Amino acid sequence: MTVITPGPAAAAIAVDPQTWRQRTWAGSVLDFCRRKPLGAFGLAVVLVICLAGGAADWLAPFDPEENDFSAMMQAPNWLHLLGTDQFGRDIFSRLVFGARTAMIVGFGAAIGGGMIGLVLGVTSAYFGGWIDLVFQRVLDVLMAFPLIILALAVVSVFGTGVFNVIIAITIPLIPRCGRVVRSSALAVREIPYIDAARALGFGHARIVLRHMIPNVLAPFLILLSAFVGQAILAEASLSYLGLGVQEPVPAWGLMLQGSAEDYATTAPWIAIFPGLAIVITVLGFSLFGDALRDAIDPKLRNR
Repeated sequence: MTVITPGPAAAAIAVDPQTWRQRTWAGSVLDFCRRKPLGAFGLAVVLVICLAGGAADWLAPFDPEENDFSAMMQAPNWLHLLGTDQFGRDIFSRLVFGARTAMIVGFGAAIGGGMIGLVLGVTSAYFGGWIDLVFQRVLDVLMAFPLIILALAVVSVFGTGVFNVIIAITIPLIPRCGRVVRSSALAVREIPYIDAARALGFGHARIVLRHMIPNVLAPFLILLSAFVGQAILAEASLSYLGLGVQEPVPAWGLMLQGSAEDYATTAPWIAIFPGLAIVITVLGFSLFGDALRDAIDPKLRNR
């Protein structure tokens, strides 16, 4: 009888499970970047903006609220990389601190509106009947108004400021999340393990929070990435109209508001760089959200 002993090739195949999982995770990231280059670009933009906002105190060379009337409307140079505005404030410093404001408002409104919409949508699908009917009619009324119009109405009631802007953007996002999540939760409600949970005597809150919500997280995460971009754009719009973040807080929309259009020919950098920051950031979140949807959805994963 011939005994076959494992050779070097077979020994190389025997990899530690933890190392294999790490390689698989790294391989998944590389495969995602290879298959979805636009999604990888969007993720890179998101990471850069988040890092810039988090490290604004170290990245900004000047105080974003400091007026220097001896350096008003200077073109981009080695001292002021992106130039200065009509008050002599460094535009690069205001852009970096504006990224922090955009991330606070964007993530705050997206997470707040998404979480509330998630719970309400799943609860509506779970109970059904007249509760679901009334809830859906309320969502229809809220969704009849465009996001910016409803946000303007809320700001006019609560006033301006970062916290009030977050509330104003959160409210329009709730029905948009609740409607999408409810459609997924309706299918989850008919799965036998929900009936088994009821038969075991579990309470409604436990079934909703522990058995239904985890099974609708895939569409929720995709919505969340899209909501951040929408919230940033809505905050910039409100600030531009004078109903969002107020001076002296640095904000991209606020940098476009006021006299920026008056200097479109003499100092175009005052409006160009904040506008580019808004466009690139919203585009990055949109591209990453689309790629995340394709990666999570099994129907689109192999396309």
